[in-house]
Amino acid sequence: MKLRTLFFTCLLLLSLMLLSLFIIFNHQLLDAMTINVPKDSQKPREDKLLRGLLSEEFNEGSCLSRCQSSLYRKPSRYEPSQYLVSKLRSYEMLHKRCGPGTEAYKRATEQLGHDSRSVGECRYIVWIAVSGLGNRIISLVSAFLYALLTERVLLVDQRSTDITHLFCEPFPGTSWSLPLDFPLMGQLDSSRCYRAINWTRNIPSHLSLYFMHDYEDHDKMFFCERDQNLIRQVPWVVFNSNKYFAPSLWLIPSFQTELIKLFPQKDTVFHHLGRYLVHPTNQVWGLITRFYNAYLSRADETLGVQVRVYSNPDGYLEHVMNQILSCTQREKLLPQVAATESQVTNTSTSPKLKAVLVTSLYPEYSEKLRAMYWESPSSTGDMVQVYQPSQEMFQQTDEKLHDQKTLAEMYLLSLTDNLVTSGPSTFGYVAQGLGGLKAWMLYSPTNHSTPDPPCFKAVSMEPCFHRPPLYGCQAKAVNSTRFVRRCEEWTTGIKIVDSAHVF
Repeated sequence: MKLRTLFFTCLLLLSLMLLSLFIIFNHQLLDAMTINVPKDSQKPREDKLLRGLLSEEFNEGSCLSRCQSSLYRKPSRYEPSQYLVSKLRSYEMLHKRCGPGTEAYKRATEQLGHDSRSVGECRYIVWIAVSGLGNRIISLVSAFLYALLTERVLLVDQRSTDITHLFCEPFPGTSWSLPLDFPLMGQLDSSRCYRAINWTRNIPSHLSLYFMHDYEDHDKMFFCERDQNLIRQVPWVVFNSNKYFAPSLWLIPSFQTELIKLFPQKDTVFHHLGRYLVHPTNQVWGLITRFYNAYLSRADETLGVQVRVYSNPDGYLEHVMNQILSCTQREKLLPQVAATESQVTNTSTSPKLKAVLVTSLYPEYSEKLRAMYWESPSSTGDMVQVYQPSQEMFQQTDEKLHDQKTLAEMYLLSLTDNLVTSGPSTFGYVAQGLGGLKAWMLYSPTNHSTPDPPCFKAVSMEPCFHRPPLYGCQAKAVNSTRFVRRCEEWTTGIKIVDSAHVF
């Protein structure tokens, strides 16, 4: 009898020990699974598929940012049109039929070099990465917009940058990477130039387009209706571009009806297509989420400040620092600093916490701002904490970790509540576009002095096309179209605006 009692007692103790271990293991597993959930998860969030913008077909583990970004971002005020959602699903099916590895792709590459008017269903855009990451992203979005408008398949050349270190594949069940055995791989930068084509003969099998800062008048003929009618027949089009040329696509008459159906809110082109295309890889997403959870998630309000210095020499400049302070305090993005504790107007026991994310190649801007709010109280009693993820000192395009940090910082800026950027910076354009934000833009200083006023609120979250074709076939349209206007930060550039909100 005693032996039986001892046996059952031991069995009970063993069961309790196993139950305890099971509970501990479950808690650890839950913690591991929720490590990327932001601490401020009680705030309203966007749905996972961004109201139909994204496809359901992906494996979530292969690209965490695609399924988790909605946890970190407030719901967008801009809903994609059902026509755009339908167009994206149709594009994805086209890419599956025509993308790398398909019979259609094989036939299309075999026809390269043979002038022919027989195009078939599968026509292509090859996008070549040029310049810094900000330029690359805005030109990539432009190329994809053109692909949607002309029913072409977008393929990305990876010779200069292995884009797989930065972005997840955006199209389900296929790849956007141009295979390295592409027949024209060694000729992409010098394939049949636009001005060298004799359009009176057979339509060429491929064509190279050049939309860089120094492109010339013959390159700008691409934006004319007559030339578009011819280009539509070319199976392969190569884009060498570092510009956001989407605004000039709106000025091509044959595209306007389709564009208005795709984007009823006209200044949402980059916002929707950027969020559709740009999904950071798991490695980059780790950089983003670790920083956000550590420094931004507990704040009552977040402010992003992107500093790009264009003068020579660059680096830390006192007048630029003064400009940042003047802008953020004049626009009440940051509080003034009180001279003494007695001058604080709000002595609440629970002051607001404002987190400021500074991105710059140089550390001094964030250090000065941090020291200012540490050494003196804010006039409102709010607590201001300043953070800077990296201090690279100089741009290192095509260096893997540098590019990953750059993308992480762009994305982090897009998660903030308010944003201040350096006027014509493409880095800032990407951040405000992804975030659906209209940034306060710093005017470019002249004569090493602080501009007055120091900044302005952007009328549109769209990037500026810095070098549009202001003359020729689009000359009249630039000045008469209500949904395209001159850029405030770059007066010779144009940007897309939503006319209902601007005029």
